[in-house]
Amino acid sequence: MHKIWVSAIKEYKLLSRDLGGIAILFLMPLALLLVITLIQDSSFKAVNSVKIPILLVDNDQGEVAASIREGLSSSDAFAIVQEQNAETAKAKVFNGDYQLAIVIPATLSQRLATKVNDNVERMLAAFGLEEAPSMALEIEKVQPIQVTLYFDPATQGSFKNQVKSGIDKMISKIETQTIYKAFQEQLGEEDQLFETEPFITFKEVTPTNGEAELIPNSAQHNVPAWALFAIFFIIVPLSINMVKEKNQGTFVRLRTQPVSYATVLGGKTIVYLAVCLIQFALMLLVGLFVFPLLGLPVLDVSGKLPMLFLVAFFAGLAAIGLGLLLGTIAKTQEQAAPFGATFVVILAALGGVWVPVFIMPKFMQQLSNISPMNWGLEGFYDVFLRNASVLQVLPEISLLFLFFLVTLLISILYNEKKHAV
Repeated sequence: MHKIWVSAIKEYKLLSRDLGGIAILFLMPLALLLVITLIQDSSFKAVNSVKIPILLVDNDQGEVAASIREGLSSSDAFAIVQEQNAETAKAKVFNGDYQLAIVIPATLSQRLATKVNDNVERMLAAFGLEEAPSMALEIEKVQPIQVTLYFDPATQGSFKNQVKSGIDKMISKIETQTIYKAFQEQLGEEDQLFETEPFITFKEVTPTNGEAELIPNSAQHNVPAWALFAIFFIIVPLSINMVKEKNQGTFVRLRTQPVSYATVLGGKTIVYLAVCLIQFALMLLVGLFVFPLLGLPVLDVSGKLPMLFLVAFFAGLAAIGLGLLLGTIAKTQEQAAPFGATFVVILAALGGVWVPVFIMPKFMQQLSNISPMNWGLEGFYDVFLRNASVLQVLPEISLLFLFFLVTLLISILYNEKKHAV
């Protein structure tokens, strides 16, 4: 232990000589976190919080149009903007001023009521309760009528399908209620005969471990994601320093001492693990105190700090193991720096730091499981969103620790084979 401690002191002195490098190591990830979170939070609010303005041309001025307007207004997704002319609305949408315009045709309510009454009369006539309407009149009354939707050409297909499905459900509900009302009028009943409330409904249940529901936001994603990116980026300065020591002859002098290569790597692990935990602590402080000043969601860490630092601890070990392996194998700084930086970006992309895993193609979702960043990110998600215990994050931290042991073992074996006499 004394040898490892002396080795750690040596690493600390070596690292402290480059204060500018240390400052960049801490400040650049914080700047990256702030910029990315500001961008993603704005996009998140644009999609989920801010209502999308849509044009509504009401040529009907009847009950159906009023029901459609009420249904759209009650939605959290749309803000209704009245427009008098259909051609004007069409031009505004096609110019990109609005994403959607809904044109309700004239006499829609009247024609729907006529069609429903006609169908009800024919049904009652089939039971011998009324005379059937004439065929000529029947054909004239049942002609379909269309509600026109104008979409911005740049609108995504998923948004179009969602809007069309929502409007179709509203109109179906209106038609059903109109049919019930027509039956009641034809039968001359004053009391309501039919129950119009939906019989089958949906209930969404989200496990919260007995606490209030936690909704993922930009802070809960970006703080752990970019903290992991910063932690794994430690492999670049770590591997470069190891290459420097080999080129400057420091390793040769160490080999003349009764110190194993594992002891040397242990000293490096202690120092750089402390750097990783400091990076993570700074990220949390930004999420707690800086985000609110910028109008971003506050990072809620109440009761989660021990578990968060536990996951960060093992993520730091995995990153350091990778850095030790790279520093052991690389022969020049030109090999270590570009490869290390590029490899971290690849791991981040695979692990869901750049793009969430669930929107990746199926093949990429399976491939993301090989990234240690994905293991760490899943562990942080478990803590932030599920209030996970140690047992619940044990699979992720076990994979991270196993990754550290494997890379450390390979580093030691490679060094012994390389310097074997």
